Amino acid sequence: MGEQGRGVRFRFAAAAILLLIAFLAVAPRARADLLHNGDLSKGSGNQPDFWRTEAWINDADAVTFNWTHPGDGGPGQLEVNATKADDARWMQSLSLTPGWYHMTAEIRTENVGPDNSGATISVMEDGIMSPEVKGTANWTQVGFYMRVGKKGADVEVALRIGGFGSLNSGRAFFRNANVVTVDAPPANAKPIFDLEKIRKDAEPVPIGKPLSLVLTYLLLIMIAYAGWYLFALEPPKVTRAEVRREAKKKAARR
Repeated sequence: MGEQGRGVRFRFAAAAILLLIAFLAVAPRARADLLHNGDLSKGSGNQPDFWRTEAWINDADAVTFNWTHPGDGGPGQLEVNATKADDARWMQSLSLTPGWYHMTAEIRTENVGPDNSGATISVMEDGIMSPEVKGTANWTQVGFYMRVGKKGADVEVALRIGGFGSLNSGRAFFRNANVVTVDAPPANAKPIFDLEKIRKDAEPVPIGKPLSLVLTYLLLIMIAYAGWYLFALEPPKVTRAEVRREAKKKAARR
């Protein structure tokens, strides 16, 4: 049974390898987090690696920022404590290639105002943000989907209280922030943002259609030319003294 047994074992191993390959082909691929230090485990003092702070009112009596983490290097959390209405955030810069992205974070809040922008994970571009967490709320995962165009994009990811022109106060805590690539948003997913379209819509555009602009320029050129032509051919002005001299000359000829 030696040769036959080896043949059976070989066929069994080959079948197992083929099954493993098929499983890996159809199994969902794990998406690597693109944020640096997204679990907030690394840093020193009160400063997590790769993160920085910004605020519209960046005064010590208006806002404070804190980073807490276990001593063993386990996952940590960030805090924004806006004692005055503010747009305050922990931020990180990312360079993204073309495609779809899902950005998420877990947020807990204390006394965040109900009227203006609450606590979110955001991209610092024209209202790109997750659903807002307001009031006093336990840990809640929020996020959004965003498409980056074919040229790619540099973005600023923010863990934030308040927004542009929508200042707010309160305390917000953030953990487990993630930015991952996805093939496309799931059905009925929201909110969804198209960064390429948002940036294009924000660009200043000339007033009027191109053809109307060309015709306007041509009309202005024609008006300028006609004015120059008329003034250049305007007959010379005759003074009274010249009229009297001409009259004397005519009288002398008589």
